[in-house]
Amino acid sequence: MWNYEKRLEYPVNISTPNPKIAQVILSQFGGPDGELAASMRYLSQRYTMPYRNVAGLLTDIGTEELAHMEMICAIVHQLTRNLTPEEIKASGFDKYYVDHTLALWPQAAGGIPFNACEFQSKGDPITDLTEDMAADGTIL
Repeated sequence: MWNYEKRLEYPVNISTPNPKIAQVILSQFGGPDGELAASMRYLSQRYTMPYRNVAGLLTDIGTEELAHMEMICAIVHQLTRNLTPEEIKASGFDKYYVDHTLALWPQAAGGIPFNACEFQSKGDPITDLTEDMAADGTIL
């Protein structure tokens, strides 16, 4: 278990809604290289890591990725709160809204829902760490 401070490390304060940008940023939540996949990747791979200090590092990184996910969710929430039906439709956010309203749901920017195929955990340290570096090399 972890100790959790109920505050964002880097507070998010967005005052102007922008559902077009929110649709893109959703990929950082539930896309193939998003924070949800990253946290699951590291936290899953730590169990078969034969080096305890590296397993501890994977735990630390996986936990940090969960914090990133929380910030991304705060960004999307603030970009989409208080939208009018007209703003939702004009921005193209209506397709997402039909299924999820303004709730956060992990998907890629193209609308593909998150699934476990977004990350790999093979049990081989070199393979797992190579996959980690490849996924973390993608920046929005």
